[in-house]
Amino acid sequence: MRRTGGAGIGAAVTGMVLGLYAGLAAAADLRAPAAPEALPYIDWSGPYLGVQGSAGASFGNYRFGPSTIGGRPIPAFQSGDSTRRSDAGREATTAVGGLFGGYNWQRGQYLYGVEADLYGANLKRPVPSTATGFGYEGVDPPFSLIRGKTDLYGALRARLGYSFENYLVYATFGLAGANARVLATYPDLATGAVATARRDLSFLGFTLGAGVQYAITPNLALGLDYRYVDLGKSGRFDLGAVPGLGPVSTQAAFSSHQMMARLSWYPGGLTLPAEVADDAPGSRDTGRYSFHGQTTFVNQGVPGFRAPYRGENSLVPHQAQATTTATLFLGFKLTDSTELFYNPEFSQGFGLSRTLGVAGFVNGEAQKAGAPFPKLRSNRYFIRQTFGLGGPTEDVPDGPNQLAMTRDVERITVVAGKFALGDFFDGNVYAHDPRVDFMNWSLWASSAWDFPANLPGFTQGVMVEYNRQEFAIRAAYTQVPKQPSNDVLDPRLFDRAGANIEFEERHVLPGLNQPGKLRIGLFSNVGNTANYRQVVGLTQGGVYDDINDAVAATRRPRRKTGAYVNLEQALTADLGLFARASISDGRNESLSFTDIDRSVSGGFSLKGTAWERPSDTVGVGAAINGLSPAHRAFFANGGLGLLIGDGRLNYAPERAFEAYYAMSLTKAVTVSFDYQLVVNPAYNRDRGPANFFGTRLHADF
Repeated sequence: MRRTGGAGIGAAVTGMVLGLYAGLAAAADLRAPAAPEALPYIDWSGPYLGVQGSAGASFGNYRFGPSTIGGRPIPAFQSGDSTRRSDAGREATTAVGGLFGGYNWQRGQYLYGVEADLYGANLKRPVPSTATGFGYEGVDPPFSLIRGKTDLYGALRARLGYSFENYLVYATFGLAGANARVLATYPDLATGAVATARRDLSFLGFTLGAGVQYAITPNLALGLDYRYVDLGKSGRFDLGAVPGLGPVSTQAAFSSHQMMARLSWYPGGLTLPAEVADDAPGSRDTGRYSFHGQTTFVNQGVPGFRAPYRGENSLVPHQAQATTTATLFLGFKLTDSTELFYNPEFSQGFGLSRTLGVAGFVNGEAQKAGAPFPKLRSNRYFIRQTFGLGGPTEDVPDGPNQLAMTRDVERITVVAGKFALGDFFDGNVYAHDPRVDFMNWSLWASSAWDFPANLPGFTQGVMVEYNRQEFAIRAAYTQVPKQPSNDVLDPRLFDRAGANIEFEERHVLPGLNQPGKLRIGLFSNVGNTANYRQVVGLTQGGVYDDINDAVAATRRPRRKTGAYVNLEQALTADLGLFARASISDGRNESLSFTDIDRSVSGGFSLKGTAWERPSDTVGVGAAINGLSPAHRAFFANGGLGLLIGDGRLNYAPERAFEAYYAMSLTKAVTVSFDYQLVVNPAYNRDRGPANFFGTRLHADF
């Protein structure tokens, strides 16, 4: 890709935007009159304007090099490692936002259009590098050679889309540009002075992307927009000179993955499709197919907190991060009692500190398999066979991973394939889905339950359930990961696996005449893990200098067992109570979930009927997490767990509080505002307390 000169990209893109809108008013007047009857989908034709923004939702790679000083290669940039040679680094944005606008044409359900946008960002890449071989060895701090920043982007893109119900899904492609600043700092060891140099660059490249939007009123639509931006590579340029060594020259290249929430305004208005009532005839019967989807965008930040030292797995203050997921729930009825399901899912982003630093982590959508770009996984594929045992029947509506059917209340259900154990175990109507209710891991799950799973939270195996009106009992036998916090599941299902069993009792609370459920679960997993007491003893005895080396050397098949109790209880038609308690033996490493050996949590969930918002929900909850004595000693000696490890430990129980308000914008779109307080994050009195602020946008169909 070629470079353009100076700050011209900002003026050029501004011109594109203004030019695009010069005829919007006239174009709106030329729109075809609306059809007299409502279509089952929206016609998005016409002009639109909007705002977009996120914090922490985009990731970029600056690549510098090969770099030279006085015409000679800088050794730190010239190793055989291509990452070091170009000094590529990924940094999250701290802010991104701006304006966009465009025009759509639609034929039937198919759409094409053009869009321009202009937005600012704060993608920064500091590059600390020690220039060995030039007399700078041992300099403290290291010789900071090059750093870069982009702060203004623009794009002109074509759109191809498909409209259904209130939704528009689309793909985009076109041109993108950005302004960038590259700075260099040179310490003069003889005088102690610091010299700096700066170069302003402009890039022009291409962009590819996709998005989804949902009309919430005839004039407004909410959406998520992803774009990959590749700005190519600059020519070689100078960056001042190092005293006594000569001029510095380098090259720069930049690419990024950007995800933004958007609010679009349609001045001409949209005709929304008529909603089908839930109890309308045939509304629950979709025949042999089921098609649903969801997308969830979580944006979360933490300000400063007390942090006198930092370990490899520590929570870092002053940061913001975001996660996005988009899932399809596809179902097919093979016979009246046999169903087949498949769930592909795109996910992007990271939890705060790369989903590290808090045992009861604060974002339930944050995976340990986070990625800076949308990553596609086949999260679920399973077959479900139902054996009816006669007697009373119940109607089941169509929904995600559920086809509309009539089934016996007394039945045996067998599920085989890939799924999440949380799909069937440890359910709770008030606290179980971080996409719509509590986000803290210790509130939506029994967090001492080390359920078998890969990094995104799924496993393969078999689940069997026996159901009656008064109770249900279910059991599962599944694969475990090959190593703790590993994405690969161990194929040795007969000697390394997870066994879970749960009893669910259903009742009506005397006096209040309100329903409730009590669940009791047991688990026993065998996986390739280390024993805490053994690795602490080996390290303290001098056999290993680093306790984590002792962990890697002593892992072998070991068992972890535990139990949980889970209560959900309606107190009124709008107010519900939930409570959980869980415990594990705490002797060996956790395999899959998090670093918790005992946990107690609970809270309340209230619908907004009292203030005439019956679809809104307010939730308040708290949790206390703890470790076994052996597990404490492991972290105190520098151990690294699944999520935590400050390098040392001044132990205290980790305590968390969460409050959220989920505001229903439409039947399908919810915006939530979330606050969490974590005291003693990672069980460390020396850190925190930390405050977490978050927003969540969720849409489903």
